Amino acid sequence: MTLRLILASKSPARTRLLDDAGIRHTVLVSSVDEPAVVASYGDLDAHDTSLLLGRAKAEAVAALDEADDALVLGCDSVFEFDGEAHGKPYEPAVAIERISRMRGRSGVLHTGHWLVDTRDGGSGATLGAVSSATVHFGAMSDAEVHAYVASGEPLHCAGSFTIDGLGGAFIERVDGDPHAVVGLSISTLRALLHAAGVSVTDLWAPTAAL
Repeated sequence: MTLRLILASKSPARTRLLDDAGIRHTVLVSSVDEPAVVASYGDLDAHDTSLLLGRAKAEAVAALDEADDALVLGCDSVFEFDGEAHGKPYEPAVAIERISRMRGRSGVLHTGHWLVDTRDGGSGATLGAVSSATVHFGAMSDAEVHAYVASGEPLHCAGSFTIDGLGGAFIERVDGDPHAVVGLSISTLRALLHAAGVSVTDLWAPTAAL
């Protein structure tokens, strides 16, 4: 039977990363209430929050009938800035305030990964890891901040920015795995698969092996 990987995320950026890496997968979105999950665990830092939410998504999807006999990957990203955990801003006013403070400075983007093995005769693994990277932002004028927020892009992104879209123009450099900033570290996924007794090459699409 063909090995299946299910991505428990609706993020187009995560799907694109897997596609670009030649990794076969399907998408099955969880119905996890992220604020409720975080609230139930009390005060957590950004690192632990990213792992908690990645695990909640993976386990929610793994419990579905459609995820039988598959590997399920859940991911979540949380931005740490000035000691605070920043998820998606949703509101333009919140995004403007955050980006105005972040410009010319740096913060750490944490992406939590959780893998659940539901395969018959598989490892039965349920394990996770966090990949973190420091993001350095360039100076931005007020006009640039407002134009970026008006684009709508940062409203549904952890930390109010992306590196693989319009926001990339304002990021000077990244210290760490740039894939983690996009939302899914391919090298971290490879390590989790290895721990579950699977090689990432087993999930390569046919064209990736040419």
